[in-house]
Amino acid sequence: MIRKLAWRNIWRNKRRTLITLTMIIFAVVLSTLMMSIKEGVYESMIKSSAGDYSGYAQIHAKGYWEDRTLETSFTLEPELEKVIQNHPEVNGYMPRVDGFALAATDSITKGSMVVGVDVEAEKKYSHLDERVSDGEYLSPEDDAILIGEGLAEYLKVGVGDTIVMLGSGYHGMTAVGKYGIKGILNFGSPELSKQLVFLPMRAADVFFATCGQITTIALKTDKPEDGIALADALGGELGEEYEVMDWTELNPDLVTLIESDRVEGYVFMFILYMVISFGIFGTMLMMMAERRREFGVLVAVGMKRAKLARMVWGEIVTLSILGAFFGIFAAFPVCWYFFKYPISYGEEISKMAEEYGMEAVLRASLDPGIFIQQAIVVGIVSSLIALYPMFKLLKVNAVEEMRS
Repeated sequence: MIRKLAWRNIWRNKRRTLITLTMIIFAVVLSTLMMSIKEGVYESMIKSSAGDYSGYAQIHAKGYWEDRTLETSFTLEPELEKVIQNHPEVNGYMPRVDGFALAATDSITKGSMVVGVDVEAEKKYSHLDERVSDGEYLSPEDDAILIGEGLAEYLKVGVGDTIVMLGSGYHGMTAVGKYGIKGILNFGSPELSKQLVFLPMRAADVFFATCGQITTIALKTDKPEDGIALADALGGELGEEYEVMDWTELNPDLVTLIESDRVEGYVFMFILYMVISFGIFGTMLMMMAERRREFGVLVAVGMKRAKLARMVWGEIVTLSILGAFFGIFAAFPVCWYFFKYPISYGEEISKMAEEYGMEAVLRASLDPGIFIQQAIVVGIVSSLIALYPMFKLLKVNAVEEMRS
């Protein structure tokens, strides 16, 4: 009976109800679209900064990430390989040897990050071959390198030129070699582009004298969340000999950037929902003023004040949830449109985005959590606002209200 009365009372003043619903729907659509586009940008940033290079999770020998030296390298044993291959969330893995060396031409030198890679695995899982902007991709037998565009520009070299690399190898061995440049990479982040040098694993093994050992296994998963779950699961399976890190631990600066930007979105949402709150509160005050006599009569004929308070609370919450439902229903096709047909950046911003390896578009995200979040927020806001008439009606005086 209480639910039926609440539903009928909502539609006693159709104009006021429709205006309130429209206001809620508009705010929900706007906030959902904003958060959807923000999350879409974050997904692109995470994919370009983590997914396409470092992977969403990595395996190292214990203590490697703190020191990052070749002394904490390890051998990819068949048992370890089997554990990785059998894990359902692993789509692929890329063994690497990471080290540092001084890259030099006749008159220019620069510190570089030298990465020995399994050429075929990188082509299959990180699509490194698609980043070659000039020249050709490596083959496993090559004694040549790929370098980032930024490093090539700094050293003033191109495809076919030769650079000398000098560094420190495994167990203090001197790492020295002269390599021809087979290709130039257009590699996302400008910082990485100015440092990265890729060698086939066989050539890297000779350069660093690692005797078949590696420093890193980058793990490929479908989604960033899978990388976090995978790191937790493998961390327990592999024991203390290894450390398994997810992308949030590998890219703390990116996580900080995303979290700080999310705060801006929450502030905007707070403003929107404050507008909704005042609209709902205004509707509730008008309803209370118009129905004072009705409330007095209901109490006078024997209706308990607690039931009356629950009925009015139900009216306000039902109206708000109804608005949130239609708002989410209206927001989905809007977000889907911007997911399917993303907004292109201007020419200057496009170049900046492409430098960071991101798509030069604003693409919305269709993560269900974004839509559910709006319903939860509206439900909480309306429930809190509805507390005022509840407490008011618990103390209602039938005679005074009927005389109003």
